[in-house]
Amino acid sequence: MGTLLEQLKEFTVVVADTGDIQAIETFTPRDATTNPSLITAAAQMPQYQSIVDNTLITARKELGKNASESDVTTLAFDRLAVGFGLKILEIIPGRVSTEVDARLSYDMEATIEKAHFLISEYEKAGISRKRVLIKIASTWEGIKAAEVLEKEGIHCNLTLLFGLHQAIACAESNITLISPFVGRILDWYKKNTGEDYSSSEDPGVISVAQIYNYYKKFGYKTEVMGASFRNVGEIRELAGCDLLTISPKLLEELKSTDDKLLRKLDPNKATSMNLEKISIDKATFDKMHKENQMAYDKLDEGIKGFTQALESLEEMLKTRLAHIEK
Repeated sequence: MGTLLEQLKEFTVVVADTGDIQAIETFTPRDATTNPSLITAAAQMPQYQSIVDNTLITARKELGKNASESDVTTLAFDRLAVGFGLKILEIIPGRVSTEVDARLSYDMEATIEKAHFLISEYEKAGISRKRVLIKIASTWEGIKAAEVLEKEGIHCNLTLLFGLHQAIACAESNITLISPFVGRILDWYKKNTGEDYSSSEDPGVISVAQIYNYYKKFGYKTEVMGASFRNVGEIRELAGCDLLTISPKLLEELKSTDDKLLRKLDPNKATSMNLEKISIDKATFDKMHKENQMAYDKLDEGIKGFTQALESLEEMLKTRLAHIEK
């Protein structure tokens, strides 16, 4: 029978949701994904201090002594995200997701420009763009930016995805992968209803299953990667999803549990489901987004949260830069 983790890997690609290199070495996922919060946590670990320092020194040299601390730290963050990505790619056989600055989430052109920069950094280091997913928030502008990038062979991971309207817009734009957030959806419902939910009734689980079945029913190639899990029960209910990105804590729980794991999501079952096909333009997207209070709230909250994490990291980098330059 094996552990839950071993069984899960038989029909779902397991992705490590962390910037911690040691955790990735422990759980041997195919892919890995990071975000500003995870990079911030990793950057504060003593074992990665040399990566942080070298990145800051290089950014200062490149921009010159007259460049502002803000310019240096902005460049350093991008380089740091790529630096961790490069370390991760030395370990995993697949792809790493690297996030665009969340403050650009409603700026299509700036998102495209930042994605070009990140990909160029990877390619300078000898990494093919096929091994990188550019992570972008699932605003309408973010999805349209990703559509342009995909046509250039730059593959994207659309994150902060909470509703079917976002998922359909991504699929119709031929996005490589989406990351619907299971746990954050559950958080919203628990807060707003005061109820607890079993894993099978979990609103986040139901949302991801709905998206998965819709994609398979209508033959979309966009991959579904469930994210933001609160417990192993959610993961068990989504066994069979294309990918699942899981924190080290829950990976450890899966690795240490021997139990039968049933496949819950299956493309063959999805094709026979009676589902209505919906076409999404901006007006429809905006209407559906406004009507979905949970998705509206969580997208806004997620962008603000990632922005705050990025600003915290920039402050940490400024402090570290000042220390180095003394």
